[in-house]
Amino acid sequence: MTRPIRKVVILGGGTAGWMTAALMAKVLGRQVAIELVESDDIGIIGVGEATIPPIQQVNAVLGIDEADFLRETKATIKLAIRFENWGAQGDSYYHTFGTAGRNLAFCSFHHFWTRARKLGIEGSYWDHDLNYLCAEAGKFAPTQGNDPIWDMPYAYHFDSGLYGQFLRRYSERLGVTRTEGMVADVQRAAGIGDIMALVLRDGRVIEGDLFVDCSGSRGVLIQQHLGTGYEDWGHWLPCDRAMAVPSERFATTLPFTRAIAHGTGWQWRIPLQHRNGNGLVYSSRHTSDDEAARILLGNLDSPALADPKIIHFRTGRARRQWNRNVVAVGLSSGFLEPLESTSIYLIQSAIVRLIHLFPHEGITPELIGEYNRQSQIEMELIRDFIILHYHANNRRDSAFWRDLRLMDVPERLARKIALFQANGTLVQDQYDIFMEPSWVQVLMGQGVLPQDHHPLADGPSDDELRAQLAQLAELKRRPLAQLSSHDEYLLRKVGGDRVGVAA
Repeated sequence: MTRPIRKVVILGGGTAGWMTAALMAKVLGRQVAIELVESDDIGIIGVGEATIPPIQQVNAVLGIDEADFLRETKATIKLAIRFENWGAQGDSYYHTFGTAGRNLAFCSFHHFWTRARKLGIEGSYWDHDLNYLCAEAGKFAPTQGNDPIWDMPYAYHFDSGLYGQFLRRYSERLGVTRTEGMVADVQRAAGIGDIMALVLRDGRVIEGDLFVDCSGSRGVLIQQHLGTGYEDWGHWLPCDRAMAVPSERFATTLPFTRAIAHGTGWQWRIPLQHRNGNGLVYSSRHTSDDEAARILLGNLDSPALADPKIIHFRTGRARRQWNRNVVAVGLSSGFLEPLESTSIYLIQSAIVRLIHLFPHEGITPELIGEYNRQSQIEMELIRDFIILHYHANNRRDSAFWRDLRLMDVPERLARKIALFQANGTLVQDQYDIFMEPSWVQVLMGQGVLPQDHHPLADGPSDDELRAQLAQLAELKRRPLAQLSSHDEYLLRKVGGDRVGVAA
């Protein structure tokens, strides 16, 4: 028997819980009551978090002013990720949010660049990408105009702990009830097994119709009480630990994330207004925690502000993100390492999907099935994109990288690599957040180059092609002279004497 959804109970705060509360309260309004249960005794690491451009859609829906957002979360602008030592030691490339060159209706720019490379025409693919040019120059300002050649999509770096607090204040203004407490048990419906209420340690009972599990990797509801099960992807992505440490900010704030490959994993560096976020993602089967700490602390670009914290994780997904009347959001639904900054996007996507499929007079198998179908495909596609970074490497310095280069990858990814390598063709998968320009940049950045190109790229003569590429590169560079530095932009937006002064 189904029952109307009149009250949603969210277990857990942080980014996952409070983003769920904020979006539901804003979109669903008074149609449902929302109560969030969290405990101050459960700490939040609050590392520097990097995002991808869809975060702007969340802010737009919530009506959040960018200046307030930047100020309250100590955020900076993110135009790209710079990958260092991934294809081979000493190499680097950018995965930007932009699009290189200019595409034709049936022929993307990388086909023209592939032909030019074969002709020996000098220049980098990234010379035709405005995001790359601004990242290298340390410049930023939102671009406006009718010509999409100057579009510059961007995202943010911010302090995830401050972001959770920011969303909490927003949610409570919209009427979300926060309850402090730890869950000791749950009450379940006889026969059907749905969760009817949370029982807190002090005996209070929190009833609800739909429960959202944002309890992190513990998966209190989805795993501990419903026993949903977990699909492990460690055979493709062997890193199982991260070590995080903040460090002093730089005098100049770069508008991109750095992902630096080491012998048994990779290091992130995320620039915030008040500090840098740093961490090392690594495989405990290939190195010890002590060695990981030595690598991380030995490769900081500014003095550490605290001792490193170790985070254990298991890459994979809950076998069902929606089970009975519980929806898992955030780490309770699964984990993918933050190589492509998808953690907050997956929270956002899960909430938006739930709102789209929100039950009215009752939860049905059809709603649950469709939610789980979309969730699985989306997460597998992001998984494949991350696997690509590890698999397409030419490093010879460690067993870690040699094993990843030789491993069997998921069939869908193997087909994608082979098709691109053959003639530069990429087919967009439904629910893949990464569009063609992202795949092109990572594939070519790590040395997977097309052997052929689309016949439309043969349209211009050799001299015409050379001239067109030079003209496109000049057009892409044209805005640079008018753009302010990244720090100047932040100062104008957040105010104060300088970026980096804590509020």
